[in-house]
Amino acid sequence: MPQHVRDIMTGAPVTVGPYTSVAEVARVMRDRDLGSVLVTDGDRLRGLVTDRDLVVRSVARGGDPEETTVADACSEDLVTVGPDDELDRAVRLMREHAVRRVPVVEDGHPVGILSLGDAAMERDPDSALGDISVARPNT
Repeated sequence: MPQHVRDIMTGAPVTVGPYTSVAEVARVMRDRDLGSVLVTDGDRLRGLVTDRDLVVRSVARGGDPEETTVADACSEDLVTVGPDDELDRAVRLMREHAVRRVPVVEDGHPVGILSLGDAAMERDPDSALGDISVARPNT
C-alpha cells in the first residue's frame, strides 16, 4: 500500500513574510529549532529559506542582517508536492531537483514541509541519515 506525503510531513509549517529581516528569521529558526521556514506573501507561497541560505545568500555577501529581507535570501523556484501525493513521487522529485526539503501545498496554500530526513526515517530509520535526522543538535 503506497504511503502518502501527509503521513510523514511536518505539518503547520512556520512561515514569515518576504519583508522579514534575515536576523529575525535566524532568531525564529534558533528559537523554534528549525533549519528552514516558508516565505509567504499573504496565503501565497513565495519561497523557502534555510539556515544555509541565510549564510550564503546574505551574511557572506556582506549584507546587514537587520536590514536585508528574507526575500533576498530565499529560494523562489520551488518544487512542491501535495499532501495526497505518494511518497515515492516526492522522493523522486527531491532526487531529480537535488533538494532536501519540499513545501507541501494544498489548494495553493502551504500545509507542511517534507524533508529528506523525514523520508529517511520512514524508509530506513536505522540509516545514518535517519539517526542524524532524529538527533538533537548540540548547543
